[in-house]
Amino acid sequence: MSGRSFTHWLYRWRNPKCNGKLPPGSMGFPLLGETLQFFAPNTSSDIPPFVRNRMDRYGPIFRTSLVGRPLIVSTDPDLNYYIFQEEGQLFQSWYPDTFTEIFGRQNVGSLHGFMYKYLKNMVLHLFGPESLRKMIPEVEAVANQRLRQWSSQNSVELKDNTASMIFHLTAKKLISYDSENSSENLRENFVAFIQGLISFPLNVPGTAYNKCLQGRKRAMRMLKNMLQERRANPRKQQIDFFDFVLEELEKDGTLLTEEIALDLMFVLLFASFETTSLAITAAIKFLLNNPHVLEELMAEHEGILKRRENAHSGLTWEEYKSMTFTFQFINETARLANIVPGIFRKALRDIQFKGYTIPAGWAVMVCPPAVHLNPEKYVDPLAFNPWRWEKSELKGASKHFMAFGGGMRFCVGTDFTKVQMAVFLHCLVTKYRFKAIKGGNIVRTPGLQFPDGFDVQIMEK
Repeated sequence: MSGRSFTHWLYRWRNPKCNGKLPPGSMGFPLLGETLQFFAPNTSSDIPPFVRNRMDRYGPIFRTSLVGRPLIVSTDPDLNYYIFQEEGQLFQSWYPDTFTEIFGRQNVGSLHGFMYKYLKNMVLHLFGPESLRKMIPEVEAVANQRLRQWSSQNSVELKDNTASMIFHLTAKKLISYDSENSSENLRENFVAFIQGLISFPLNVPGTAYNKCLQGRKRAMRMLKNMLQERRANPRKQQIDFFDFVLEELEKDGTLLTEEIALDLMFVLLFASFETTSLAITAAIKFLLNNPHVLEELMAEHEGILKRRENAHSGLTWEEYKSMTFTFQFINETARLANIVPGIFRKALRDIQFKGYTIPAGWAVMVCPPAVHLNPEKYVDPLAFNPWRWEKSELKGASKHFMAFGGGMRFCVGTDFTKVQMAVFLHCLVTKYRFKAIKGGNIVRTPGLQFPDGFDVQIMEK
């Protein structure tokens, strides 16, 4: 490349073509863009410095480039809402190639239109209200069993142990997997996978990203073996989600393929236990830091026990639905924990918004932390205050709350997560006291992590 053509290429990189006015911003270094700054760890509970610095400099909508891809970042509630409402028309779900490598080419986040709706309905078969109602006794039994175990130890590392608890429950529901009676440890492969999930995408042996891909490969091999074994020996009645999937695979003219089914299983296993265990760990940290919140939560759950005719009967669906303060607490935990640092979409054609043009083919990242920590919407946004949700609609997403996504792709596992969190909290605060022993520091890379763990002592009351 001659000096002149290199200069022209550099100019083109920094000033991309656009049929209109691009949002302000910087494209960073050629090809690399601002990827290193985006992945830089930070310990702030506030809006990530990468986003905050650019908001201060350029405003609520700005351009950048990540892993060689031009990207518009939106912290504007109106644009975020517009993006979710126009899903499938002007925007479609999109994730960087590195994510697609990790989650599979046929993962539910990469599918669109009719195929996406078809898979969503399949998942609702597992996580719909009827299934959740039947699941409550099982969730309660698992929570009680684990808490009993933990209370006999000097301390437990909370994130890892809650992840193990939820993985056990979810894997049983999905694929009848029992870690105690299995020759291979499926969860170990997911742990390797998670450690490199939000890391710089360098696929070289020894890197976190490479370990992540290897973990996925091993987990997928185990799932494939299970599927083939089940296909060879089908069961007479449906017991788990795998049975339901197999039935779909055998139907004439089915849309489902083995590859899509396996990618779906992988994503469901990952999403259900990793995000929920992070949310529970953050919730316990918030309770320990805010004794007045713990007091209110205990009052609600002890009230449930007092109203029972039989004090030893299990939780009912009606009791679960009555946990008003608990749901406020879960929403506030989701708002402040900001487990998902970005929600990605792609523009299907040139889009005009507030005087700017988003070019066709460009990626767009909605930034939930910027929405959830906006002082114009949330008074004292960094304060943990469940009471702020008292008069709010606690279901679904809005312009100002998107912890569980939004629009057509609102997370179908949201109610499953809430059931697990609420039931676990009920078992914990009615029977146990707990205190922090060590760790609990939060680092974002850019997703939420507890790098030095969070050791907690749990004691029977």
